[in-house]
Amino acid sequence: MRWIGPSLVPALLLLLVIYLSDRRREPLWLVLLVYVFGGTGKMVTALLEVRAATWTGLEANAPVATAGSVLFLFGFAAPIREAAKVAAMWPAFRSKYFDEPIDGLVYASAAALGFATIENALMLREHPAGWIWLARTALALPAHVFFACSWGYALGRAKRTKRPGAIFPAAWLAATAAHGLYVHLVYGRGPGALVGTLPLLLAMGVPTIFAIRDLRARAEQVIAERGSRTSVLLERVSSLYVVSGPPSLRSVREAMRREGHPITLRWILFGALVTVGVMTVGLGLSVAFGHWAHVDFSVVDEHDVSTTAPVALLGAGLLLAFPISGYLVARASNLPTLLEPALASGLAILFTLILLGLAAPVALIFALAFSPIAWALACAGAWVGRPAR
Repeated sequence: MRWIGPSLVPALLLLLVIYLSDRRREPLWLVLLVYVFGGTGKMVTALLEVRAATWTGLEANAPVATAGSVLFLFGFAAPIREAAKVAAMWPAFRSKYFDEPIDGLVYASAAALGFATIENALMLREHPAGWIWLARTALALPAHVFFACSWGYALGRAKRTKRPGAIFPAAWLAATAAHGLYVHLVYGRGPGALVGTLPLLLAMGVPTIFAIRDLRARAEQVIAERGSRTSVLLERVSSLYVVSGPPSLRSVREAMRREGHPITLRWILFGALVTVGVMTVGLGLSVAFGHWAHVDFSVVDEHDVSTTAPVALLGAGLLLAFPISGYLVARASNLPTLLEPALASGLAILFTLILLGLAAPVALIFALAFSPIAWALACAGAWVGRPAR
């Protein structure tokens, strides 16, 4: 029960919430079948990983991450794991019961929860003692759901044709990359590296909210055609200001387009310089505040969770710089789109990653985890600062 209970109970409870939230509920037997297929997929991939690890001498979840283990994780383990989830929900995707866009998230979540149940059980069986392993498996559960929701959203959009479509490969590759980065932070680094999973979870959760809103709009078209009622989940989520207040996914896509007008290169380069400058100021203010508060930055150790406060302080100063720089670039350029501020922040992030890769490769992993939320914050600041249309 020490390794079955903490892995099975939370997954089944979350699966029950997802199932009951839809008033037009999917067949319970099919949801459970996808869940079982997801668990079976994990057992198959675990066997394949053991065989590959024996042949190559590498390990995806190595306690001390090496270049070989990272390559094994991103090049082999993460792709076959996400492929196993897709295979688990594929029968449901091709079935007649897959008749609403939101079904893509429902069945993808069921496959991911089945996969996570077996993975967490195997992990807790291998490490029966220590609260840190319970924390790692607890953080892995929502992460697996977010990974699957990215390509589940693409399949939900393609529910009419029952073909994956052009968005699915990109969504699957993004989920695979996030999966590899997440597993490396959770299992390949010390306990202090778990702090890096928090912004990564946030970066995955926000697009999931946008995906729900987008699929809700598509579901309303189906509802209008069939005269049926919307799901309880979508009614409740759409009633929250945090979901209904921000712009829709379609409006964000339109703001990113520059049809009929050339891209203003000077504002991209200038915006990148502004972003780097504000990042430097934010980092300096964090160091100054730490000096004033007598924070010892030299005690940071990724193997000790209690020493991560200085890193969180530095990260907060850097992240705060992105919405400020995005706002400043949008106000100064007076352009109606978000394309230039988004490209400027992306260029600044790329420049930072290159410098970290040359100077501090260990910090590069954490910078990659923070990059999506930093870019999203820059776009949010630019959205606020852009001129009214």
